[in-house]
Amino acid sequence: MAAKVGGFSKAADLLQLSQPSVSLQIQSLEKELNAKLFTRNGPKITLTDAGKKLLELAKPLVEQMDTLPTRFTAANNPEETTEINIAAGEASILYLLPNIVERFKQRYPHVHIKLHQVSGNTSIDAIRNDEVDFAVGPMLEVPADILYKQVYRFVPVLIMPFGHPLASVDEVSLHEIVQYDLILPPKHLNTWRIVDDVLQKHKLRYRVSLEAWSWEIIKKYVELGLGLSIVTSVSLTGNEQLIAKPLSKYFPDYYYGVTMKRQGSLSLPAKNFLELIDPSFFQG
Repeated sequence: MAAKVGGFSKAADLLQLSQPSVSLQIQSLEKELNAKLFTRNGPKITLTDAGKKLLELAKPLVEQMDTLPTRFTAANNPEETTEINIAAGEASILYLLPNIVERFKQRYPHVHIKLHQVSGNTSIDAIRNDEVDFAVGPMLEVPADILYKQVYRFVPVLIMPFGHPLASVDEVSLHEIVQYDLILPPKHLNTWRIVDDVLQKHKLRYRVSLEAWSWEIIKKYVELGLGLSIVTSVSLTGNEQLIAKPLSKYFPDYYYGVTMKRQGSLSLPAKNFLELIDPSFFQG
């Protein structure tokens, strides 16, 4: 942890130890191995070559120790069901996870998967309270005790029904968009905030004619011609009766990834699931 965060004090906070305790343990390890592991420059520390070699050797050993109970259970009781708890929002559950869950169940049919639908920062609370193993979705602000790894990138798009006047416009402007009613998720969700921030920045007034929680509902009402919507490409399957126009010129790309405790161990089934999301997840 000291190597990861670059300081003994930060490591102590995350490990819920005192800073002197962490420093003494490092000093004891250096004495035992007869090697200097860190270069100290005030509060900042960096690994020496010896420290880098030790870290490389130690990481797989630590991971094996953390997963020993799960691996023993799998070896001793191969038919025993293990459970994975995953927190995710609607978009992740509907569009990102189905193929991964299908592949995982084909490989590990005895592992029970429980999906917890969450919104906003409630996934952080679920992780901290050990209600879930990890979360899948966007993360705009990452607390110090939380580890977040971006995996997917999606672009913002304007969606409209077939035959809409803007359908023939090559590059739709914000001024053209606000001439029509918008259909958006509720105000407390990030999508509304992002749309509002951009339009306010350009000093444009807009009308929201309909609020809907679900992306599927929003797409349905856009298909009916009740308004336009600004969504991320993650929600588009290609089967919709809609026209999509890219809006990367005005709105930021949207990232989805995996969130978990920074200090904590995952079960072997949970790690196997994450490696299906990203094979390089536990490398480096």
